[in-house]
Amino acid sequence: MNVTPTIILINPSPRVTVDRTPPLPTEGELRLLRVLWDRGPSTVREVHDGLPGVNESGYTTVLKLLQIMHGKGLVIRDESSRTHVYAAAVPPEATQRALVTDLIDRAFGGSAHGLVMQALSPQVASRDDLDRIRALLADLERREGAGEGR
Repeated sequence: MNVTPTIILINPSPRVTVDRTPPLPTEGELRLLRVLWDRGPSTVREVHDGLPGVNESGYTTVLKLLQIMHGKGLVIRDESSRTHVYAAAVPPEATQRALVTDLIDRAFGGSAHGLVMQALSPQVASRDDLDRIRALLADLERREGAGEGR
């Protein structure tokens, strides 16, 4: 019997692509992110004090949530001083885009048209909102006609 040897090459340092996109924030995480987006890099105390309305969250709750968010990649943490400073890892526009994409996928079966039709219903959109949307659409059409695109 003739046996052909099989050579298996093992790459000692395989390049693994890791998706570094943070997960969608929970409602509580989003509250803290809004403070960080508004105020910029902040200590736990500053985030706690910046929460709107009656603050039912305690300092240690905010600290723990920021630590969890750091682990998820939602915030970055500067540990160069005794008091850690946290900052949002992603700009608000990227988070909003991810949340809207998720909403379109989950609630509207991937249909942006369905989302827009629901958002433009008279119960949701004010006359001012509709005027601003018309102006935005006109601007997009003008730029597309001029070859600017997006």
